[in-house]
This record gives sequence, structure tokens and C-alpha cells, in this order.
Amino acid sequence: MIMAFPFRVQPLYWRDVNRFETKLAGHNCTLQRRALITLQLNVGRKCNQACRHCHVDAAPWRTEMLSAHTAARLQDWITTHKPTVVDITGGAPELSEYFRALVTTSRAVGIRVIDRCNLTIFEEDGFELLPNFLAENQVEVVASLPCYQPENVSRQRGNGVFEKSITALQTLNALGYGTTLPLHLVYNPVGPTLPPNQAELRAEYKEALRRDFGIEFNELFTVTNQPIARFAEDLRAHGKWDEYLELLANHFNPAAVDGLMCRDTLSVGYEGELYDCDFNQMLDLQIANGKPLHLWDITPVDLPNRPILTGDHCLACTAASGSSCTGAIAV
Repeated sequence: MIMAFPFRVQPLYWRDVNRFETKLAGHNCTLQRRALITLQLNVGRKCNQACRHCHVDAAPWRTEMLSAHTAARLQDWITTHKPTVVDITGGAPELSEYFRALVTTSRAVGIRVIDRCNLTIFEEDGFELLPNFLAENQVEVVASLPCYQPENVSRQRGNGVFEKSITALQTLNALGYGTTLPLHLVYNPVGPTLPPNQAELRAEYKEALRRDFGIEFNELFTVTNQPIARFAEDLRAHGKWDEYLELLANHFNPAAVDGLMCRDTLSVGYEGELYDCDFNQMLDLQIANGKPLHLWDITPVDLPNRPILTGDHCLACTAASGSSCTGAIAV
């Protein structure tokens, strides 16, 4: 067990002043870890889509994926320490050849499992029975659907994605998702704006999807676009970078700080490396103790009360109603 667990201080690549830390200090807020609830596994960057807003920069041509050795070590840790939730993401996490093993290992010891699904994966060759596997293992599905209107989805995720997503949701509904099994949708703004009110947008989604397609779902999570990776490139290309950062900073909400996912979620990369969140993972802000740490170097008791690595990008999680993997925070 590691008793001393300091975090490596990393140079700020974006500017000399960390505007997020300045905001925290100005509101007398502190940010430390609590007990671990969610182990979030990013099993690789390969995806069958290449969405404009993707903070992972995932795409069909990416090759960085979980290995057999690392998958085995992750399963051993999960079995030993039994986190409350195992949240599997990517890329398209289902493209990992170890996705199903991670699901069954976690479920065998009573862990709640989340699949962060892009829905169109069901249309890929060899994945036709994936919805049945998810239902049989009572996997919670969190699915990306950035709008209930096809034009907006096409702008963000490509032509034909909306139609495939609707078919996938109907398939999940037929298996009990949205009624007896949990099915949640994720909304991202198309451009450099903040999400609308989550409760109001959920009502709009509910009405439109039920009316037009007979689709049922449980919750809608509104997620603010992170100014990193592909979305950051798009902001700079359109001269919107400074404007978007100012928007986030000007809408800083101290009430969102207590509910930030980095307090009780641990992000694990496809090589087993550790991060405070999936966004830090994409910026290579790795947790270290003299050297970079991997999941098998720690236990859950090492985490509470530890500081969290931050940067300007963290402003996205505390703007307006806040944003996390479970949507708005300060509702």
C-alpha cells in the first residue's frame, strides 16, 4: 500500500495562470478527492465514428487499444477492490476485444456497469447481438444523442448517424431499456455554447422521441464541450478559442464544485495509467508519485483527501449548471 501519494506538478501548457484555480480561490473553494465510487476505464481510442466534439480524438484509424496483459490486471483489481461502479468508455468501448470480459468480471462480483455507447456500433459487422449481451448482463447504457433533430446530429456526428441511432434506441427499447433497464442519453451542444437547462431539454427530448419514434429513455445528461482535442482545434480554426474560454470563466458556478466527478471517479487509460478524469487523460495530466502511477500501484484507501490536477479546461465542468459524466451538477 502506498502511504505517501503526492501528485506530480505538471507545467501548464495553455498559459502561465490556471484560471480554474484562480476561480476556486476567489470563491474559497477547495478540490480534493473523496472515497472512490466510479472506476472509469478508457479501453482505447478506436471508434467507428469521428465526431467533431470528441475530446478523445477517437476515430476508425486509431490503433491505441487495451492489451490482454493490461485487461487481465484491470480485472484482477476490479475483483479484489470491487468499486461501486465500473464505467467503460473509449473510443467506442465495445470495439475492445476485452470489453465483454470486463463486463462479465464486474457483474460477477456485483458491480454496476456502465457502457458509454455511441449507438451506431450496433450496425457494425459482428456487433448485431451486442444489445442482447448488454441486456443479459444488465449493463446500464449511456448513449450519445446530441439532438432529437437529424440536421444537428449530422452536423456533429456525420450523415446517417441520426437514423442509425434511432434504430439502435428502438432495439434497446425492445429489450427493456428505458423501462426495466436503465437507458440514458447524452446531449452536447453543436458549437461553442453552454447546454440549455437539463430538465427542460429532457422534457423536449422525451416528447419528440416518443411522438416521432416511440422511443423511451430514462435520463438526459447535458455535457459541456471540453476545450481540448478535436473541439479545441475547431475553436482555434474558427477564431473562437478565447471567446469560449471567457464564456466558461464568466459562468463559473461555485455550487458545481462539490459535485465534480473527479472527486469520486478514477480514470484509467488503456495502458492502466491513472488520471483524475477522462479529460485529464486526454491532456496527459497523469497521477504520479515520483513516477507515473498505474491502477495496480494503488488501492482505494490511497485516494481520499488527495488534491486533483486541474487546468483551464476544468472551467467547462463548473460553468452554469456544471457538467459531469452524469450531466448537470447544480440543478
